[in-house]
Amino acid sequence: MKQYAVIIDGYHMRYGDNRAFASAFRARGVLPVTVMSTPEPLEKFVRKSTWYPDDYEAVHFYDGNFAKLLEIVEGYHPVCVVAGNERGVELTAAIVDELMPHFGNVPGSAVAQRDKGEMARALERHGVPGPKTISSGDPGEVAEWILANGLSRLPLIVKPPKSAGTDNVHLVEAEGDWHRYFDKILGTRNGFGITNDTVIVQEYLEGPEYIVDLYSVDGRHGLVDTCVYTKHNRGARIGIYDTADFLPPHHPDVRLLADYVKRASTAVGIRNGSTHAEVILTADGPRLVELAARYSGSCMMLSGLLATGDNQIERTVRHALDGAFEPGFTMAREVRTAWLCADRSGPVRHMATLEAIGELPTVHAMSIPPEGKPMPVTNDVTTSLGWVIQGAGSWDEIERDYRQIRELENEWNRLREGDL
Repeated sequence: MKQYAVIIDGYHMRYGDNRAFASAFRARGVLPVTVMSTPEPLEKFVRKSTWYPDDYEAVHFYDGNFAKLLEIVEGYHPVCVVAGNERGVELTAAIVDELMPHFGNVPGSAVAQRDKGEMARALERHGVPGPKTISSGDPGEVAEWILANGLSRLPLIVKPPKSAGTDNVHLVEAEGDWHRYFDKILGTRNGFGITNDTVIVQEYLEGPEYIVDLYSVDGRHGLVDTCVYTKHNRGARIGIYDTADFLPPHHPDVRLLADYVKRASTAVGIRNGSTHAEVILTADGPRLVELAARYSGSCMMLSGLLATGDNQIERTVRHALDGAFEPGFTMAREVRTAWLCADRSGPVRHMATLEAIGELPTVHAMSIPPEGKPMPVTNDVTTSLGWVIQGAGSWDEIERDYRQIRELENEWNRLREGDL
């Protein structure tokens, strides 16, 4: 008898034979099916080359008829229903609650895993410290909140409530004008095609930023990996990814961060599946930037497999098929993910300059667009030019090649400026 896994919003990159959930389930003899939460694929992900319907046995599009969709999904007798993208988190939860609640999270909790205002309120209810946050569509209410919380002369973050990948995230300098970003976001559509009916305004947090990835089974939270980020800003656009370095389990910050994110995951109702969290370690302790009930995006599943021999996708498969739970991880090698930036938009030329990156000894994988492809200026992870995964036995080897990667990136951007 054929077995099926249903992936909600099955966007993924292709690299070699890797097709994310699609290839991981096929490797165990389970056929992948995708249900898209929108009537057609989102243009953002088509442009980013992460939509490959041929990787699935069947593709279904949700038209708003939930009863009909349940009937379709139930017909597969799936081993699991999981989110392949953050856009699909709430639809996944609704289906799982109906068809396989033993594999789900706290009923009704999905909104706190997607909406950053609800997320902040969930942390507060459970006594988990987080940044001061308001979610509102009323600028007058926001102004009063800023004053009441002593934030009038401090920097702020302004962002949409249900975005991802640093989409439309803005830094407002101390005593700066937050209204223009508020007005820019409110009422517009985010990268998932969802209208921003409120805007998130938060205090700005000082400190290093980390990725903390969990995989949970029946309320037990297992640590999959931890990375430290470096990012840069482009004007007021904040959080453009530079690097993510994987940390060993014995690193002094890992236990503190993991314990905090486990509390945060419990607060937002996660009992099963992946948690991808971004946390800033402030002078007062860890504070959640945001989390999502899905696996870590971009190329981080490839990076994690190289660093630890495991990732959230593989743990999902073992959970669904074997009932497996792992509390922690071990390191196989030192690994860095580096993202590349385009300083201006337009068709990309001189790609041979960047192709030289692939010859560096520590480079295990990389992705850059082909010659001539139109590319936007980089202002978030979705608009990054490409990525590079380095792995080695020592950080000295990685740092040596990393300097060369940035030199080649700078040379490439200079060559493009010469084309103007």
